[in-house]
Amino acid sequence: MRREMGEDRGVSEEQKRHTTQEGCTGESNLRKAIQRISSLISLSHSIKVFPVKWQLIRKKLEELNSGLTAAEKCDLGENSKFSELIPSIEMTLNDCNDLARRCVDLSYSGKLLMQSDLDMICVKFQLNIKNLAGIYTAGILTNALVVSKPGIGACRDDMKFYVRDLLTRLKIGDFEMKSHALVALNEVVSEDEKCVRIVIETGEIISLLVNFLEFPEIGIQEESAKAISVVAGFDTCRNLLVGAGIIAPLIRVLEGGTDLGKERAARALQKLTENSENAWSVSAQGGVTALLKLCTSGNEKGGEFVVPACGVLRNLAGVEEIKRFMVEEGAVSCFITLVRSKDEASQISGIELLQIIASRDESVRQMIIRGGGIQILVRVMDPKSSFSSKARETALRAIESLCFSSMSSLNILINCGFLDQLLYILRNGEVSVQELSVKVALRLSRTTENTNKSMGDAGFMPEFVRLLDMKSFEFREMAAEVLCNMVCIPRNRKRFMQENTNVEQILQLLDPEEVKSGNKFLLSILMSLTSCNSARRKIMKSGYVKNLEKLAEAEDIEAKKILRKLSTNRFRSILSGIWSS
Repeated sequence: MRREMGEDRGVSEEQKRHTTQEGCTGESNLRKAIQRISSLISLSHSIKVFPVKWQLIRKKLEELNSGLTAAEKCDLGENSKFSELIPSIEMTLNDCNDLARRCVDLSYSGKLLMQSDLDMICVKFQLNIKNLAGIYTAGILTNALVVSKPGIGACRDDMKFYVRDLLTRLKIGDFEMKSHALVALNEVVSEDEKCVRIVIETGEIISLLVNFLEFPEIGIQEESAKAISVVAGFDTCRNLLVGAGIIAPLIRVLEGGTDLGKERAARALQKLTENSENAWSVSAQGGVTALLKLCTSGNEKGGEFVVPACGVLRNLAGVEEIKRFMVEEGAVSCFITLVRSKDEASQISGIELLQIIASRDESVRQMIIRGGGIQILVRVMDPKSSFSSKARETALRAIESLCFSSMSSLNILINCGFLDQLLYILRNGEVSVQELSVKVALRLSRTTENTNKSMGDAGFMPEFVRLLDMKSFEFREMAAEVLCNMVCIPRNRKRFMQENTNVEQILQLLDPEEVKSGNKFLLSILMSLTSCNSARRKIMKSGYVKNLEKLAEAEDIEAKKILRKLSTNRFRSILSGIWSS
């Protein structure tokens, strides 16, 4: 029994030595094959005849070289199929080398025969590549060594070598290896623009990424969409991606991918559609319908892909014909639904899109109004809501663009409590929102007498008196114009006079040194007030009436008119010199 066990052990050790020797021989033959391929590639560049044929052969040699180089990093000791493939590759290399020498020396017997031989060598190389790919598919790359990622600022050659290695793994690795290679690719293209240029030069990677979007393997689909999104961020790459047929697969990811895949596909399309020609391609391939559906479903589930999908729609709406198609496909109801979203980013996107599609289109504005758009926008401005200043500012801009085109929309706006919301922002909002609210209030005050009455009833005048002290000349002038429009209404004048300091402040703000336009609306306010006896008395008693007198002395016509209306027997003697000028 011991002897039998010893014999078994001896056989086993002998087999191990034999296997090791075979492995070493296989690795040696592999190294020789790689070296011969490199030599042949170099030799092919010196061939002047049949350039198209040799360009095709060189491409096959480079592809074969990539596959064998990757295999060099693997444990080949037990892979008999690979060992059987090397001699076949060697034979093809021998034949190719012979043809190359004859082409260099021009020692071939006839052109047609040589062309036939070159076609045959291409077929043989293609068969070698196919057999090699079959071995990889069986899992040989599982134990492959990974080339270290070059550091930031690495030279172009190091980066190119790394990208070529990733290309090999993408082409012939199993699902796991492809996924790891895509992750690595995304790291380098995100960090180094130089790597993006290398990827573009290596056109095969773009083709692979397009194909990977159709993969059933979710991780590969998601990573491919991410890589495409990064590459699409470069202007010079977009036409290449579109030319490679990227748009249709991206739309299919929008329709049936995972949430992460949809988000990445939408980001890629958002960058691609910055070019209006690409916008047409997206629309032509069903992108509008897919994006609107995505926004509706994403709003219900709170998907992260909603905002980039809205970004694509925003780009598409820049083309008038596509914008009309969006409306026909139900864009208005979709965007109103987004405004109701609990997610603020989605809500802001919805508001912006409503504003875009309604631009210069009264029929769309009416569709939004009929759909309850005004009430929803006013609700966003509600101080009791938790929305940010950014959301309120966006809503206010949309209201300004939507609601001043007709009296009916203006009445709806006022009737749903907008004035109270606007007044709250004037009192408490951040500066950027306050300034926008001043512009909106000015537009309101330019509309109708009833609107000005409603603004007076709501308490706008004290706020605009306060705003007359703003640092910005532009906004001081707007505040003065709002007050001017409001005090034209008798009951608003009465309210204005109830605050004793109002008249004093208007006179104080008159600047005799300032250009006439700076005093225009302040003087108009005073002119309206002179119709009231109590206002005339307050003006005459004010210590700042001298500002009015100086303006009259400087030939300001409005100031002279006011002083004439203020005239009494007592003032006539004092101011007679000014009147006669």
